[in-house]
Amino acid sequence: MRTRTVTAATTLAVLFSSAALAATTPAFADTSAPLPVKSTGDIVVDGVHQQVFISDPSNGKIVVTDYSGNVLKQLTTDLSGVTGLELSADSGTLYAAVRDLDAVAVIDTATDAETARYTVGDKPRSVALADGKLWFGYGDSAEGNIGSVDLTNDQHEVTLNQDNSWYSAPVLDAAPGTDILVAGDRDTSPASLTSYDVSSGTATQLAHLRTDGSNVNDLQVTPDGKDVVVASGAPYYHQVYKTSDLNEDGKYTSTAYPNAVAIAPNGTVAGGSFAWYDPDIYIFHPGSSEAVRTYDFPNTGTSSGADTLADGGLAWTPDGSRLFAVTYNDADVYSLREYDTPGRAATTVTVNAPATATRAKQLTVTGTVTSTTPLPAGTQLAVTRTDLDSPNGKALPAVTVKADGTYSFTDTPPAGGKVTYQVSYAGDADHTAAAAKDTVDVSRAKPTLTLNNNGKVYAYGQDVKFTAHLGTTYKNRTVEIWADPFGSDKPNKLVTSGKVDSHGNLSATLDLKRDTKVTAKFTGDARWQPRSVSSSVGAKVSVSMTVTRQYKTKTAWGQKYYVFHKTKNPLFTTKMAYYTGRSQRFDFQVYYQGTWYSDDSKYFALATSGISQVEFTGSHKDDVGWRFRVRSDYINGTSGDTVNSTTYGAWKYFTFTS
Repeated sequence: MRTRTVTAATTLAVLFSSAALAATTPAFADTSAPLPVKSTGDIVVDGVHQQVFISDPSNGKIVVTDYSGNVLKQLTTDLSGVTGLELSADSGTLYAAVRDLDAVAVIDTATDAETARYTVGDKPRSVALADGKLWFGYGDSAEGNIGSVDLTNDQHEVTLNQDNSWYSAPVLDAAPGTDILVAGDRDTSPASLTSYDVSSGTATQLAHLRTDGSNVNDLQVTPDGKDVVVASGAPYYHQVYKTSDLNEDGKYTSTAYPNAVAIAPNGTVAGGSFAWYDPDIYIFHPGSSEAVRTYDFPNTGTSSGADTLADGGLAWTPDGSRLFAVTYNDADVYSLREYDTPGRAATTVTVNAPATATRAKQLTVTGTVTSTTPLPAGTQLAVTRTDLDSPNGKALPAVTVKADGTYSFTDTPPAGGKVTYQVSYAGDADHTAAAAKDTVDVSRAKPTLTLNNNGKVYAYGQDVKFTAHLGTTYKNRTVEIWADPFGSDKPNKLVTSGKVDSHGNLSATLDLKRDTKVTAKFTGDARWQPRSVSSSVGAKVSVSMTVTRQYKTKTAWGQKYYVFHKTKNPLFTTKMAYYTGRSQRFDFQVYYQGTWYSDDSKYFALATSGISQVEFTGSHKDDVGWRFRVRSDYINGTSGDTVNSTTYGAWKYFTFTS
């Protein structure tokens, strides 16, 4: 037995390439839904009522879902060990082998209600309809046998012991409308196969074979009744035998541990395997040994391996348009996966455009279209160009695929910027649709864009006019002006946006109270690239100083002086525009022999009101007759912030008298 390895995490890598992009159909289910089961025995599809029936032997129930996997009902009335399922030709009746009750349950698919129950042989495993009878494989170990229920009369007579050569209850199948029944041994290795003619009402052996494979997990007779496709644990492919003589009639190349097979009415074969690291489902056209399409389940558990297919867990819709698969992960969580048009061969388109190009100059786009089956000669691809002039896409002339699967076309992009070329294949009855795209960075001219006032400094609260000038462009004549005041509490804000005037100008007036970065932006157009320019301007703070406690003022030495008695301490009150954490710098100077000399400047915090008071203290008897002056400053960086330009207040002059 193989061992699953538990990993700590799953790594998902997403790779992008600007050189060539490809698209194909998804490698996992088109839809997936969890199933409320602990095990599965069989799956059949009711096309008339669009229902899917899944038996759950462990829980003794049949789960009924719609085509999207939504659970409609759970049939739980005494169905312990229910396994094999079979639908009548008109999809009106479901037959279910109930192993633990030695019975076959009969269910009306219109109401999903049980209408009858046939007591049959010991531990029935599988059921199949052929020639007006319901055949069933039954029997415990060393007691395998085949029986039938006559559905053509009201008594529904049960006939047992029609072939007791089986080790255990065999797996049965018959093609609708044929008289051929095929049985396989699930519990022996090498496994046995037997084909029967049931046209007489009893199982008359046509051929018997001891295969070179192990336990038969699943088998299905082709719609014409000529072949049977077998899924055994070995060999590592799906075997094909003629029903008439059980001679080999080809094979379907899949992978290790085949465990399921389902054949659509048109003969398309779905072969499934119990595979962690290889594809799980292989789709074959009738008689062709190589798959036209594969599906690889995702990993929904914790193991390093992906989800796996349940034994016998494949079924087609009657029209062959959809395939259903029952899967489970390492935590025994079951899911129903639905695939649309799985019989079509997967198609891949690649597109390779140059990374860069010059606008209005011809460029060449190349690519390939590949499929697991050849495309028809003369296949054409639709081409769409998406650019700034055609944001919703513009159809270009179709391009024809060459015999080797390549294609190429030329185009002259009229617009610059990101230009995307999408190439699409519509698909046909045998091939899936596919599309891919690639993007070219097409050059655009650099426009002229200017903005005035860079580097200037203005008074606090001054209204300043900023003018952006835009040169020649193609269609877009709109400019935006943004203002980003210094400081984290003020966001960058759009001031104005509009078309420039006939001179190419757009203006906006700002009330400057902080240093501000002003930016003009042009978003570009199909021929001219985006551009932005900025001007950084300064705004001083508002600052004033009031002097109090003087007994008089006088004009002397060409200045206004505040005169204090030597017994008074002057009080200087500064008012400054406030910002969090801001301080004023207090400058003090004394005049001596024709020169002003500075004492150490000191910083004093502003209150939230913007007020800061400084008192000139001490004994002033020695200050009598001296000339002094003070001022308040804001120094960018050392006053606690950097949102304004350095600002010096006006000097205030004072002196003392006796």
